Amino acid sequence: MDLKQIFIRNLKEFRKKESLSQMKLAEYCNTSPSYIGEIEIGRKFPSTEMIEKIAGGLRIEPYHLFIDRTKINGDFSSKDTYPLLPNALKTEIKDEINTAITEILGKY
Repeated sequence: MDLKQIFIRNLKEFRKKESLSQMKLAEYCNTSPSYIGEIEIGRKFPSTEMIEKIAGGLRIEPYHLFIDRTKINGDFSSKDTYPLLPNALKTEIKDEINTAITEILGKY
């Protein structure tokens, strides 16, 4: 699964976990519900600024949107899975996420 698909899956899962509609999340992010919908179906990808707004609306750290939880434990019930990883691995994951975001944004 590529990083964009991981982001989309996590966005949907965390939004549903917080019982937020696309409309309510869009309100928190000061954007339109259709934009959130376009992100969730993969037609658009948010800027880093919007990723921060989305994470804030979901009450999570932005990096949580890029973690492939199926490789850790597949559990979306806890936002705390990632902080339990060793610091070296955290740094490596953050570096990979930053590189992938740069590549994705370069395509648009």
